[in-house]
Amino acid sequence: MKKHILMLILPVAGLIAFVAHSETEQYQFKMDESMTVPLSFKVAPLKPLQVKVSALKVRSHVALIYDEQMQRPLYSKNSQTVMPIASITKLMTAMVLLDAHLPMDEEVSVEEDDLNSIKRAKSRLRIGMTLTRSELLRLALMASENRAALALARSYPGGTQALVAAMNAKASALGMENTRFFEPTGLDSDNVSTAQDLVKMVSAASYYPLISQYTTSTSHSVEGLNGRTMRFGNTNPLVRSASWDIGLSKTGFINEAGKCLVMQANINHRPVIIVLLDSWGRRTRIGDANRIKRWMEKAKTLDRVAQQS
Repeated sequence: MKKHILMLILPVAGLIAFVAHSETEQYQFKMDESMTVPLSFKVAPLKPLQVKVSALKVRSHVALIYDEQMQRPLYSKNSQTVMPIASITKLMTAMVLLDAHLPMDEEVSVEEDDLNSIKRAKSRLRIGMTLTRSELLRLALMASENRAALALARSYPGGTQALVAAMNAKASALGMENTRFFEPTGLDSDNVSTAQDLVKMVSAASYYPLISQYTTSTSHSVEGLNGRTMRFGNTNPLVRSASWDIGLSKTGFINEAGKCLVMQANINHRPVIIVLLDSWGRRTRIGDANRIKRWMEKAKTLDRVAQQS
């Protein structure tokens, strides 16, 4: 019996990878059909090998993941919906305040309690406390202290009304077409925006070193009226996580807005802006942020495996 030696040449799989616009990210490995097999008999074509990344399930009513390097969204959910943004407002308050180049070591007093003109809000700062403008800004951004934001607004040239006017002017200059501000804290539900507009605001705020520093500080202590030390913590627990590389962060909450979170972060050395609005449940926004991180990391792992194949 004669022995026949058959040589089978298998083509190398070509990689086709794409990121889906909405709910699913898929990686596809496909045979290059242009290559021929020198056999006297036909080989049945192989089916493409498909590896899918699990669909991203975000529970927040509004979500947007924006790739700063590629200048495009990786995921979008109700990103054009206009809605209250709560204390995310304070990022614009901070930018306008810093644009005025006021002395940051100047002392500013916490004066009359005008929070009741909007709604009652908890605050650990007491009327009569005097802190530097820098300390008040840190507390407003890191701990979302409303009285700190109001004291800063009153110290702005022309007062609170002038600051709010400057906030709206800056929003317009940034191309935030669906954003309106009526006061500097975010307690007023008439302070509204969209996830798309907030990407622009977060991107602009990330160029202010103090905003980046203060929003990612884990804690800060000040001296109270009785001389005792008062310690304030960051309202975003993710800034204390070693697994996160966060460049800017801000949380927010009022009943009309739900729980909100915006961040500028590096995930797998990729700069992204994450916007989560109208989250319900105590940890939904944090859970969504972690789900987004795992989703992106898994997609990166599959992409790396594909490139090595």
